[in-house]
Amino acid sequence: MTDITKRSLLQAAALSALAATALVGCGRSEPPAPAPGQAPTAAAPAAPAPAPAPQKLKIAFAYVGPVGDGGWTFAHDNGRKAVEKEFGDKVETSFVENVPESADAERVIRDMAANGNKLIFGTTFGYMEPMLKVAGDHKDVRFEHATGYKTADNLRTYDSRTYEGAYMAGVIAGKMSKTGTLGVVGSIPIPEVVRNINSFTLGAQSVNPKIKTRVVWVGKWFDPPKETEAATSLINGGADVLMQNTDSSAVLQTAEKMGKRAFGWDSDMTAYGPKAHLGSAVINWAPYYTKAVREALDGSWKGGQQAWWGVKEGAIDMVSVAADVPEDTKKRIDEVRAGLKDGSFAIWKGPIRDNTGKEVLAKDQVADDKFLGGVNFYVAGVEGKVPGGEKK
Repeated sequence: MTDITKRSLLQAAALSALAATALVGCGRSEPPAPAPGQAPTAAAPAAPAPAPAPQKLKIAFAYVGPVGDGGWTFAHDNGRKAVEKEFGDKVETSFVENVPESADAERVIRDMAANGNKLIFGTTFGYMEPMLKVAGDHKDVRFEHATGYKTADNLRTYDSRTYEGAYMAGVIAGKMSKTGTLGVVGSIPIPEVVRNINSFTLGAQSVNPKIKTRVVWVGKWFDPPKETEAATSLINGGADVLMQNTDSSAVLQTAEKMGKRAFGWDSDMTAYGPKAHLGSAVINWAPYYTKAVREALDGSWKGGQQAWWGVKEGAIDMVSVAADVPEDTKKRIDEVRAGLKDGSFAIWKGPIRDNTGKEVLAKDQVADDKFLGGVNFYVAGVEGKVPGGEKK
């Protein structure tokens, strides 16, 4: 073999080694050839990509008042917290408080939809038209409206039978009043509130038929100074037991300061006036909110529906009844609660007359929801006339 041939072979070998080294450095080396008679080794399969984390359901709540009002909005926010506890990392909730019943409501609700919320709760009647409008522009979002009556394919309504709690408060008030005069601080004179005033009176008259009820209207849902002024006026006028259909604890606090008795409303308000407190008619939104969110998660949510829940569904109750309320009255509350739950007791059962003497329900006639939804009169025993107003 000549020197030239040797050099050529050596150069070829060097180049082959260099190419192999380059391939290894690039991570593309070939597997070693199998030995004679051995089957080729299969390449290891690539690791599967991790499954994407399930997307959380974003849920938003629009509140008409502050979450710390101790009443209406506080109760809704407790329902929101119950949703978080029930569904954990499957949901992500948020809220905006103090949203006025005005053009601002549409802006807030529209922002909620734009920010990716797929389930939106509006918690006061004044949001009805804004929610209806936004729902029309966001068909992929589900909307829930509290206390309203208009629905759409992606909008439904829900409400609580607060008049059941008012009746139970009335039973206690009728027993505990010494003057025979009760007082109610009213918010806005709509069927919901008028129905509650009447139910409170009917409950009291079931214990003491001579009971009279006086009403002072404040024209707002949440206005502690005005609520305080109204409560003071009622007490000065002879009322010794007060109820409210407003959202703050001001009425109970006023009763505490003036040595009278009163009830909590929407939430348990015992701590705001422990000496005055006779009991609290509370709303529990958790059962409905949990149901609505579960339906949104499993795909069974349907629009165009209306829900009106009460004691039967665990949405209303009378809690923290004062120790000095007589045992026979507490027993009566238990009976009313049980009757409302199983349907054996009806609050609005005739004969019932309004305060002008007109019969509104004949003997043994039971009011249906259509009747209850249109109550615009005072029952016998409530003084004055129902002023005009708008619905919550």
